[in-house]
Amino acid sequence: IERFDSANNAARLPASMANSGGIIGLPESHRDWVRPGLMLYGVSPIPGYCELRPVMTLTARVIALRDMPAGAAVGYNGRWIAPRATRIATISAGYADGYPTQLPDGTPVLLNGRMARLAGRPSMDMITVDVGELPDVRIGDAAILWGEGLPVETIAAHAGTIAYQLLTGVSKRVTRICL
Repeated sequence: IERFDSANNAARLPASMANSGGIIGLPESHRDWVRPGLMLYGVSPIPGYCELRPVMTLTARVIALRDMPAGAAVGYNGRWIAPRATRIATISAGYADGYPTQLPDGTPVLLNGRMARLAGRPSMDMITVDVGELPDVRIGDAAILWGEGLPVETIAAHAGTIAYQLLTGVSKRVTRICL
């Protein structure tokens, strides 16, 4: 900050140095204007800072339900193997929508306010989720892939990436609804 100010004192130009992290965590870095980025999505760049609300929720519908016996394989190359007899929900979102293909089995998905887990590798247009513990799930239910109730930071951590990549990677084919 001191070096920036020193350099700018001679030029006397309008100045900006605070991004989202600076806006929240370094008020002494605020100058003529600030540059919010990630925080515009309601995501904090500072771990533990909880005063922002997510403004994007990625949802998709359950389009099929199928009972699976123990040992049944699900997903590309049969990556996920049912550890017990269970029920699998197929959800209408995949990597062509911006849902990361590298997400591992067990990544959380929110259904009817309860946590379910990804079962198998995301495909182009669909994901499969173990809903064996959620008997109230029905075709047509909305699944929250990230957003209100399931932070995008959580999904980004599972994917080994950053929240900003997910938020800006939602494809054009996803319907946007602005409230």
